[in-house]
Amino acid sequence: MTHFAKKAGLFQAILFSLLLSGCNTLEIKSSSVESAPQNKQIEETEPVYTSTVISAEVTLPPADIWERLRRSFSLAESDHPRVKKEIKRLQNSPEAFKALTKRAQPYLYYIAEEVEKNQLPAELVLLPAVESGFKPFAYSRDGAAGLWQFMPATGRMLGMKKDWWGEPRRSITDSTEAALAYLGTLNKQFEGDWLHTLAAYNAGHGRVSRSIKRAAKKNKPTDFWSLDLPRETDMYVPRLIALVTVVKNPKHYGLELPAIPNEPYFEKVIVDGQIDLKIASDLIEEPVEDLIMLNPEHNRWATSPDESHELLIPIAKAADFKEALANLPEDKRIRWTQHKIKEGETLGHIAKKHDVSVKAIQRTNKLKNHIIRTGKTLIIPLSDSVAVASMGKIIELPRIRRNYTVRRGDSLYKIAKQFDVKIKDLKRWNSVGRYIKPGQNLTVYVKPYS
Repeated sequence: MTHFAKKAGLFQAILFSLLLSGCNTLEIKSSSVESAPQNKQIEETEPVYTSTVISAEVTLPPADIWERLRRSFSLAESDHPRVKKEIKRLQNSPEAFKALTKRAQPYLYYIAEEVEKNQLPAELVLLPAVESGFKPFAYSRDGAAGLWQFMPATGRMLGMKKDWWGEPRRSITDSTEAALAYLGTLNKQFEGDWLHTLAAYNAGHGRVSRSIKRAAKKNKPTDFWSLDLPRETDMYVPRLIALVTVVKNPKHYGLELPAIPNEPYFEKVIVDGQIDLKIASDLIEEPVEDLIMLNPEHNRWATSPDESHELLIPIAKAADFKEALANLPEDKRIRWTQHKIKEGETLGHIAKKHDVSVKAIQRTNKLKNHIIRTGKTLIIPLSDSVAVASMGKIIELPRIRRNYTVRRGDSLYKIAKQFDVKIKDLKRWNSVGRYIKPGQNLTVYVKPYS
């Protein structure tokens, strides 16, 4: 029972008692309600009415997401030289800092909610800034992908298996769920030490554990700052701490944070069956690029035909989208089909079969010439007028490593043209000069799905 409820109950008891005794005047003093004698004779004088004011501190939820984070930060601050160095780096790049925080806007509220739901430190909301710069299409040289930069093997271990249609490591919701679960597991393994946990997220559990054991064996400190870790990890944790420090008091460091409402940016909408992302964007009159940035897991410009899908829709447009989708016939949700190239087929044959132009097929599949390969799959627009989402402008898909054996008559120019790569990249990948020879093995990083 609250203090207010106790006082209210006592007031009722006194009133009832006085009424029974035939009292016709009532004097209540704010300072003595609880201690007033039950049987005291009430003098018949001018009644004095005073009010009991019960004060309760009400904390309103912050209107700005940054303030919400500030109130929730819980990890210890640090003035370590490595942290100071990273703070200085942020101060020296105010425009880059501004761009980073602006990119974060669509995702911050959702991640903050998930972090809070999992009872994790609020500092983790900013970890994608360190991992990917809040770029859902970011890829590392080693093939780590998405906001949370999962390696392929780690992604598979956590249930994120890619296919021709999609890469769940880029999914805002799937990758966030996996990342927070993984961080929680790591933290338990490191007995609640969050600096060790963050280091392990970057460098791997085994490497951090071995470093701790080596230090302990030599009777040396085992805190994060004292461990022998890769240079990248040495800067990784300080970078997050520095960012948190700046967010706490940006003006102190000469930086500005854009106002971001502490409210949902998007809503999850279940879409049964396949839908073209361009068509989906048209339903809500939003640029397809904006919709794709909320749904970056799709390798193509449409969802997979195999199952229902969860599309993230700007919350202001979610109701309109649901209504428009309900009124959209299934045969109007997609405007292309697939064609597996058979032996002997040409682009002309395929175009005639599907009643489209060769140029339409080339444009859709980004083919620079008429060369096609048996067994490959082409995307076939259903008409020349199909508006294809220009995903290549915003998606930075990782290249796939291929081995190529140099043939007689080959040159770096011919090989580069064949695989749509630059000559200077061929040289860099293989540490070669101007000349190559038949039989020589080259490594080529080609665009996926080409």
